Amino acid sequence: MMSKPRVSKRLNRLIKSGICPAEDALKYADELKQLADKVAHVEAADKQHRFFKALADKTRLRILRLLGVREMCVCEVMVALGLTQPTASHHLGILENSGLVKDRKEGKWVFYSIADRKLIENMHEVGIL
Repeated sequence: MMSKPRVSKRLNRLIKSGICPAEDALKYADELKQLADKVAHVEAADKQHRFFKALADKTRLRILRLLGVREMCVCEVMVALGLTQPTASHHLGILENSGLVKDRKEGKWVFYSIADRKLIENMHEVGIL
């Protein structure tokens, strides 16, 4: 026997108050879930989370500003910002995972650059970077 999905007491109270135009709490809950699936995708939120996490650190913001000037290898970022190799690589990995920077290998060297120059320019224009 399949049980009915639980609808929160608050949603039932909202509907009974007359403020909400819905009549059936279960149907309305289903509509709300469909709306969330349509406009608030988990995958999109995950991508946005990675993007904003990458911007939520002053070292990563400084790295983006450096890479906005020119391509750099990890050792150049280390020296410029006084970081250890693991710390620089960690921050560059987060920036790369978020799609803000890309890497290019040349022999044993890995060079990093801005992945989307237009995005960075827009961020400069609105004062984010």
